[in-house]
Amino acid sequence: MGFEMKPEKDVLSKDQCKVKSPNPNSVNSPHIKKKKKNNNKNKKKLPRKKRGEITAVRRLFDTCKEVFSNGGPGVIPSEDKIQQLRDILDNMKPEDVGLTPTMPYFRPDYGPEHGSSPPITYLHLHQCDQFSIGIFCLPPSGVIPLHNHPGMTVFSKLLFGTMHIKSYDWVVDAPMRDSKTRLAKLKMDSTLTAPCNASILYPEDGGNMHRFTARTACAVLDVLGPPYCNPEGRHCTYFLEFPLDNFSSEEDNVLRGEGDKEGHAWLQERDDKPEDLNVVGALYTGPKVED
Repeated sequence: MGFEMKPEKDVLSKDQCKVKSPNPNSVNSPHIKKKKKNNNKNKKKLPRKKRGEITAVRRLFDTCKEVFSNGGPGVIPSEDKIQQLRDILDNMKPEDVGLTPTMPYFRPDYGPEHGSSPPITYLHLHQCDQFSIGIFCLPPSGVIPLHNHPGMTVFSKLLFGTMHIKSYDWVVDAPMRDSKTRLAKLKMDSTLTAPCNASILYPEDGGNMHRFTARTACAVLDVLGPPYCNPEGRHCTYFLEFPLDNFSSEEDNVLRGEGDKEGHAWLQERDDKPEDLNVVGALYTGPKVED
């Protein structure tokens, strides 16, 4: 998802295509903590990870490199590769990326004054030309407005919490009402609760336009291939949603055998940033993504 966010260190800006991942070896990094002398010889030591053991997030990164190695706008990975990445995501847990529901990102009272949309925190893990990995942390009632994913294959894994998802795909060959208003078919209108499998959308199918609404505090791990990139024409566009009857008369034959009216809507491209969009960036402090 491509969003305008309040400027924060190590956060993807609107016009960037590449972002350097935070250096976990930096002296200012939260990964580096001062060692304290332990005089208690009888204190039990926590088990250390075996040398060479691959973490879940590193396994995800390595799989993404393989799956999107020959990718590009509109290019869908093979079924085998899609299943390979899906299997990795289906088994991902909050602790694999250093998250717990008690973190400040997920508090209902965290953020601006009462009455405004609660802030959503974005944690950037990795981005290159082929793919990006990030996590959206939503407090209760947090909303990611209806938006698209041009030419992308997107994997979304709900790590914890309950979230409502509403998504659409364009109706092929349907007449447009105007240059910014187009007919769309409802793909999904459901509530998911973790643990659940990853969902996948494609450039022309699977609910390419979707909206997320947090019923409880929740975290969503997103993999985009390829990522948004304004200079290359992959803009994140937001939409307003209107019932079919708003722009159609009974004489109109816009559905052309597509089925019931309730399963369709007009989506109108927005010129402005949605008022209910409030995304801020924060430093990812979980296990290392890459060496």
